[in-house]
Amino acid sequence: MMFRSTLSGLNKKTLQRGLMVFFIALAIPTAILIQQSYSRLKWEAFHQHQVMADELATRIDKQFLHFINSEEQRPFTDYAFLNVVGENEARFFQRSPLSHYPIASSIPGLMGYFQVDSLGRLVTPLIPDVLDDAKSYGLSDSELMQRMTLHKQIEAVLSQNNLVNNLADRTNGKKLKDDQLAKKLGSTLKSLDRDEPLEGAFSSVESDEEDVHVNSEMIGETEALTDSVQGQAAFDELNKTITKKKSQKSVLGRIEDIELKQRYKETEIIEETLKQSEQKKEKRARRELNALPESISIDHAVKDDSNVEPQAAMSPSQLDLTPLRINTFESEIDPFEFSQLESGHFVLFRKVWLNEQRYIQGMLIEQHDFLDTVINHAFVETALSDMSNLLVVYQGNVLEAFSGRRYRDYRSNTAALKGELLYQTRLSDPLSDVQLLFSITQLPAGPGGVIIVWLALILSMVLCIGFYLMYRLGVGQINLANQQQDFVSAVSHELKTPLTSIRMYGEMLREGWATEEKKKTYYDFIFDESERLSRLINNVLHLAKMTRNTQKAELKEATVSELIDSVRSKVSSQVERAGFELRIKCDNEAKQAVINVDADWFSQIMINLVDNAIKFSAKSDIKVIELHCLKVSKVKVQFKLRDYGPGIDNKQMKKIFTLFYRTENELTRETVGTGIGLALVHQMILNMNGQIDVMNKEPGVEFNVQFPIK
Repeated sequence: MMFRSTLSGLNKKTLQRGLMVFFIALAIPTAILIQQSYSRLKWEAFHQHQVMADELATRIDKQFLHFINSEEQRPFTDYAFLNVVGENEARFFQRSPLSHYPIASSIPGLMGYFQVDSLGRLVTPLIPDVLDDAKSYGLSDSELMQRMTLHKQIEAVLSQNNLVNNLADRTNGKKLKDDQLAKKLGSTLKSLDRDEPLEGAFSSVESDEEDVHVNSEMIGETEALTDSVQGQAAFDELNKTITKKKSQKSVLGRIEDIELKQRYKETEIIEETLKQSEQKKEKRARRELNALPESISIDHAVKDDSNVEPQAAMSPSQLDLTPLRINTFESEIDPFEFSQLESGHFVLFRKVWLNEQRYIQGMLIEQHDFLDTVINHAFVETALSDMSNLLVVYQGNVLEAFSGRRYRDYRSNTAALKGELLYQTRLSDPLSDVQLLFSITQLPAGPGGVIIVWLALILSMVLCIGFYLMYRLGVGQINLANQQQDFVSAVSHELKTPLTSIRMYGEMLREGWATEEKKKTYYDFIFDESERLSRLINNVLHLAKMTRNTQKAELKEATVSELIDSVRSKVSSQVERAGFELRIKCDNEAKQAVINVDADWFSQIMINLVDNAIKFSAKSDIKVIELHCLKVSKVKVQFKLRDYGPGIDNKQMKKIFTLFYRTENELTRETVGTGIGLALVHQMILNMNGQIDVMNKEPGVEFNVQFPIK
């Protein structure tokens, strides 16, 4: 009772506000809990992919190191077209393993091998020293032409990047007068490599007047060699121009131009990897013994008494007639260095010291093929390609940006590279200036994240549906409490009015205050009011029984004509005393139709509909109630009951069959009634497998009741 009284004091807006506060009080902590759980799963997924990126970067780094270590083992003599093979008396000539064409190498994108001597001259193992005897080496004219073409391409790339100059052509026909001058110049080359002052190196040459007599011709030759030193020294400057390369942005821009967020602050792996790359041990130069034919030996290029030009060499025919003379040298080979040329090519080169002269040996590599084969092929085979981009950065310039499997292509601008930084590391020496950056495009949360998302959706649905049902229940209880109050008020009014009238007319008859003419009127009024009370009490009893499911319809077969006659006898007097006319019309086919109904319930339905029509059309000009029955199909018969009153508002059309609902306010209404008549009619018709509908007419309203024909 206390709960119902509390609900009766509430309204719908107050209930909405209360439930909304309660909903927010539950939703906020639930949402925070779900968000924290999902964020934790995101971080775990981030960490797992970060470890995966570290493993991929390590695998790529090892593959690069494998390529470089295999090249590190190559002897100095492999960069010549001919090698000396064997020991002691069993030595013979053999073509270098680098002289094969097409070039067969495990290094992807390899364009070719090259060697630059101390005079700045370019040599490749593709072509022999004597072109006229190429056929003697098993080279056809077409193959020699292809080899020469590749040789020219390598020379063009190196010349374009100022790594090979043309001063060697001017000094090609000249002969040096003193071996000591060449040795001094060789020491000058070495001093350049060791960052010693150039002037000091040449001053030592000039000060040694006892061993070297300087004249104008030697000064000219010294200047030519100085120029060649400067040309070869361009290799020394390749990795010392980082500031210059920063100003030369690639197509994809600088790494600082890319907005890579670092929302996940735990970057120990990144920092530790960068520190490890800085603490890597430097490789040391190695020494080896080299054997070369005298015709192409290093000393031959600077001998004073030789009649052979520096680039000349013995042909196979000459070698057959001349005893095999081999010079043995000890060389010092520095580790490989890596750089990117202005033309975009990669160059991997090393410095070799031989008889106090320096040589540059290395290879040209196509950038795209080199990175795509080693990096991209490994990248797309991992799960990282589904959720990240891989940026390859050299000295701050973004060289390539490999995207995931969704696109299978390469990013073409800086704007497309924005994302979350997943992992960053450097490769090992000599590729320490190359960085790998993984940026997140879409971070998956994994199976646990999917479960949390589904749980969040289910929980949200449960909360929303639960609170909606609670709201509907609360509104229903409020409506029920209000309806009960209205019902009590209506029943009190409906009972009090007829009882008061019956008591008043009864006292008048008992006291003999009524004349003989008035007595019949008073008796009729008392009878009508008692009938009204009987209908009200019957409706209430029927309602109570139906709500408890203790009363069910007793369905029996009856003809329509029998039912109409029963209704006429029960409502005729009620209609006449109200001053209305009852018009009953029934088709012949409908009269003979047999339906399965409860006759008492059917009569009560019609009585309630007639009583409702009388109440709401009491002030109408046309006081007529029409009851028609007709057969609408082979399986249904329809009863139409119409009045000529004001009708029903369309907004209330669906509510008139609701229990305790009345179209008028209880305090201002002008008609009698409790609001249970039409609700009871609706329930009775449904329990007898019938249908009821209502529609407005001009004027009045019409109720249509249908029952299936037996």
